[in-house]
Amino acid sequence: MTQNNCLTALLIASSLPGLAHAGFIGDSKGSLELRNFYFNRDFRQPDARDKAEEWAQGFLLRLESGYTDGTLGVGIDATGLLGLKLDSGDGTAGSGLLPADRAGGSQDEYAKLDLTAKFRTGKSTLRIGSLAFRSPIVSSNDSRLLPASFRGALLNVQEIDRLTLQGGRIDRIKANNSTDYSEMSASRIGGDSDAFVFGGGDYRFTPELSAGLHYGNLQDIYQQYYGTLTHLKALGAGQSLKTDLRLAKSREDGSFRDLDNQALGAMLTYSLNGHAFGAGYQRMSGDDPFPYIASSDPYLVNFIQINDFANVDERSWQARYDYNFAAIGLPGLTFMSRYVSGDNVRVGARNDGKEWERNTDIAYVVQQGPLQNLGIRWRNASVRSNFGNDLNENRLILSYSLALW
Repeated sequence: MTQNNCLTALLIASSLPGLAHAGFIGDSKGSLELRNFYFNRDFRQPDARDKAEEWAQGFLLRLESGYTDGTLGVGIDATGLLGLKLDSGDGTAGSGLLPADRAGGSQDEYAKLDLTAKFRTGKSTLRIGSLAFRSPIVSSNDSRLLPASFRGALLNVQEIDRLTLQGGRIDRIKANNSTDYSEMSASRIGGDSDAFVFGGGDYRFTPELSAGLHYGNLQDIYQQYYGTLTHLKALGAGQSLKTDLRLAKSREDGSFRDLDNQALGAMLTYSLNGHAFGAGYQRMSGDDPFPYIASSDPYLVNFIQINDFANVDERSWQARYDYNFAAIGLPGLTFMSRYVSGDNVRVGARNDGKEWERNTDIAYVVQQGPLQNLGIRWRNASVRSNFGNDLNENRLILSYSLALW
């Protein structure tokens, strides 16, 4: 749906005061998020550039209507995004915060407007236009100054108790640092496609156990089947054990190229009061890496700050620790550290590729007072590899969210 179509839906809804004012206006909400982002990536190998380093300010205005009354409710959402360059020295562009300019640097500013028409009947919703959502088969990325989005239609159905169905079609992607929609391609695989069709469902057998099955088809590039199983077992006061299992099978679609990948992922997390101890394993099998839409997020247990550990034949292990300081009377303060090691990567004719990544994440959100909702987050990462980049990375993010009404 184009922006003109979305505006037409808004005008129609607002021209019906008996319908619109009850829910369309009354249930509407607006918010403004300010996001200040510093990014520094230091390349450690001798034959690489020195670093990518930029500092930028983002403004995210989100306006959401309610739904008109009646059997079929109609609404519209609008998101206005603005990114401003604060600093980007000579030769340090390319952080993903800002669009590139023609001189090899970054543009001083960029803006985008995303519009979505939405429809609701019963417990089902249909959204058409700009889409930002997460699912096991496709997820939009929000790891930079401004979020990425898709263009298409998304249907969510929850008419049956404990069953959630989701499906849709997207035809374009707008990357984090882009103002325009572009054709989709597959990460590491390549190709161009103007259609991704997907569908699936998740069923909650008990409050503790749920399973899902999803399918996606990036037209002329790949087909993918994804199964999930999650279980949360209470072990006593303040204790639990969460099991997260994921299995995907991918193959070619059309005549682009042969493609074969199987991905297995498992994550166990033991929680004790404010502590969480996690252990994960991920295995790639087949002749190709795990395919997913470039500039989106893959649903992999070892997809972390920089790497996805999804190379051909790669095996990877994760150790993770989280702590929520609310357990000792400091709500809003959290800490996370994890380490992932991968090996057996096929490099040329041999399976001798190795890599590792270490992440640290410390965040605090002010809980009350005049600075309530002010957040600060520091993300640190180190990566070492015998077939890819060696790098250190720091991200410092200041954010503030304000409800407008």
